[in-house]
Amino acid sequence: MLNGKNILFGVTGSIAAYKSLEIIRRLTEEGASVTVIMSESACRFVSPLTFEIISGKPVYTDLFEGYVRHINLVKEAHLLMVAPATANTINKCAYGIADNLLCTVWLSYEGPALMAPAMNARMYRNSIVQQNIKSLAQRGVIFVGPESGDLACGEEGVGRMSDVSDVVDTVKCILAQKDLRGHRILVTAGPTRESFDPVRFISNRSSGRMGFAIAEAAHRRGAEVTLISGPSMLKPPRGVSFIPVERATDMEKAVLKKFRKATSAIMAAAVCDYTPSERNKSKIPKKKDFALKLRETPDILQKLGKRKDKRLLIGFAAETGNDKKRAQDKLKRKNLDLIVFNDVTRRGAGFDTDTNIVSLMSRDGDIHDLPLMRKEEIAESILDWIAKHKSKPR
Repeated sequence: MLNGKNILFGVTGSIAAYKSLEIIRRLTEEGASVTVIMSESACRFVSPLTFEIISGKPVYTDLFEGYVRHINLVKEAHLLMVAPATANTINKCAYGIADNLLCTVWLSYEGPALMAPAMNARMYRNSIVQQNIKSLAQRGVIFVGPESGDLACGEEGVGRMSDVSDVVDTVKCILAQKDLRGHRILVTAGPTRESFDPVRFISNRSSGRMGFAIAEAAHRRGAEVTLISGPSMLKPPRGVSFIPVERATDMEKAVLKKFRKATSAIMAAAVCDYTPSERNKSKIPKKKDFALKLRETPDILQKLGKRKDKRLLIGFAAETGNDKKRAQDKLKRKNLDLIVFNDVTRRGAGFDTDTNIVSLMSRDGDIHDLPLMRKEEIAESILDWIAKHKSKPR
């Protein structure tokens, strides 16, 4: 996702510097080239050698070592980020003080910049710090965090550096191609739960990972995203409008309402095909033999197909076997533009996994078979198709 991207990574004097190691590891796994610049105080928390091993590149700490290093370092950079960013460094950058290599690089750099603050809660609340954060934000600096929780000093409050995943996701969002800007994409995810008494329900194995990955990737690429999800343990993506639902009828109501303003809809949810005909108001006693009468749930996808107009409509077909004909029939019957087919019996595919093996089947008969991939990568492939075939924003 970050192939070819050069990131200048500033580390300042905070105990949160240990998180920076994991952030850099994740960024390099995504293909980024990361060059680390450390303040003198940062070197007291984690050694430069550790960062050099993790990044695979030399680490820079000294302003006076090397000819105009502060100028040369910024020439190829696509992003300058400081994580953790202490109150001291935030204040220096806001006022243009350049008394170390990192702050001098900050003054020399002209591209997108990111800061992940980390400090004591009282320091973070200080009016000077807040004023300088506001000043930097007005000049285009993007801030992620801080969060509330236990602090290294033993106190509790807002000041913890954001989680590694949140920082990495923000980097991806900044550097992603914004080819879906101006589009409103509706995404569904997860299972539905159909109750037959107050404590029991029928459902399926969907975790919501595919839909959440699509929503997150679409937001990174500039789209306005609404994610409607059944029960899931996943954290809603940052910057996405999130609507939680439980039953198929709840999802139907939410989807039909939000579909009106959408330019594309990606229906990744595994909506239960059946729901109990009756719902007991009290818990049903355990019985030796128990029969549950079911009725069909509303076919949300088919309803959208009848009213899609110029919108792009994408569905999913999870099958137990390589029966692509059923997926093709579903595509035509429900008036879809694209259907994502997968055989859930294949190793590494299906529900509640980080990977999948899918085929993208379009209404014009084109079939694109994808190999075993992370669901985040599959999400990008689906969005690539939308970017190529998208209808005009309305």
